[in-house]
Amino acid sequence: MLSSLKEVVRKIARSSSVDKKLVEEVVRDVQRALIKADVNVRQVKEISDAIKKRALSEEVLSGLNPREHIIKIVYEEILRGVGEGFEIPLKKSKIMLVGLQGSGKTTTAAKIAKYFKDKGMKAAVIAGDTHRPAAYEQLKQLAEQAGLGFFGKKGEKDAVKIVKEGLKALKDYDIIVIDTAGRHALEEELIEEMKRIAEESKPDYKLLVLDASIGQLASKQAKAFDEAIGVDAIVITKFDGTAKGGGALSAARLIGIPIAFIGTGEKIEDFERFDPAGFVSRLLGMGDIKALLEKVERIVKEEELDPEAFLKGKFTLKDIYKQLEAMNKMGPISKIFEMLPFGFSFKVDDEALEMTQEKMKKFKVIMDSMTEEELLNPKIIDSSRIRRIAIGSGTTPQDVKELLNYYNTMKNLMKRLKKGKLPIKGLKLGF
Repeated sequence: MLSSLKEVVRKIARSSSVDKKLVEEVVRDVQRALIKADVNVRQVKEISDAIKKRALSEEVLSGLNPREHIIKIVYEEILRGVGEGFEIPLKKSKIMLVGLQGSGKTTTAAKIAKYFKDKGMKAAVIAGDTHRPAAYEQLKQLAEQAGLGFFGKKGEKDAVKIVKEGLKALKDYDIIVIDTAGRHALEEELIEEMKRIAEESKPDYKLLVLDASIGQLASKQAKAFDEAIGVDAIVITKFDGTAKGGGALSAARLIGIPIAFIGTGEKIEDFERFDPAGFVSRLLGMGDIKALLEKVERIVKEEELDPEAFLKGKFTLKDIYKQLEAMNKMGPISKIFEMLPFGFSFKVDDEALEMTQEKMKKFKVIMDSMTEEELLNPKIIDSSRIRRIAIGSGTTPQDVKELLNYYNTMKNLMKRLKKGKLPIKGLKLGF
């Protein structure tokens, strides 16, 4: 869905004129992309019909050219087709997770708690899944890795008892996320256990965890859970480019349950609050600067980076080292590129991105072989120093030169960004 919808926007942007033929082509392309993403057929028709009708009848708004006007219409109509967002406020709350087995509840419990921890709140998790043997160990390990509070009782079969004791033990925490058991189907036994846990814990929010790959079946599952215990919002997991992801999104819209979060990968950091406008912007290749800035703000704080120094072009190789650490924490470079606006971002194939990640690791090894003086003042690194650094790091002189080129490129880029100049065309990142 991602690449198909981005291509729709590119087609409009590259067109020499906007006429009925282009509009019809755009509508067909949007239909193909949405159907491929497993969006409900009725919704696909509603979206495509609305795009065609508006594109051929509405006057171009003041300040927009015809191409921008069409892109705006496509954006607005796709936005209408996805589920609404749901924001949990930053205040003391208990969050209960429900869902079928295999939906990713346990990992999601840790991800949600980590999300609120990154917002400055004291967060913890309760291992209330007594049905799956590995759930306790999995959640405990994730909690330790993320620095979260944890409560569980290995071997205990009474989930309600665990939750009751856990709430007492974790009473000083701001956010408590309760993991619960799942089954392969919504059985009476599971419904009864969920009701008892809900009665005992009195959660502020009950979130249904859905696997993105189930597509339009998400609608049936969501209805069933909502009727059983009441669902406040949905969390869509494994939304990492799966072809059926659009089905889960449109299903949420169809049944009227908002979406709170989406999980975009396996790592605990691959998780974000669902912002419909930003999400659709990213789908269309228009970027999601808000989400990117939130991520950057968190990483900058963790790595103690100096944004002002970067923007002024006043930074050393030691700062570059911290920058690479930060980029690793932000996740795959492909996902960072997706957040950049159309025109600023650029397409790189998977092989090139993998090479980029490897290059980043190599750069860090090279910097580990430099002296403090060289890291603070890269200008002193001459050919003899390059040879010594290459031998010490087990790399080649060319690798060392690539790192120095990257450093100089970033330095010049930041200076130009500070002046408001965005050198998009022909920009080379040095690797």
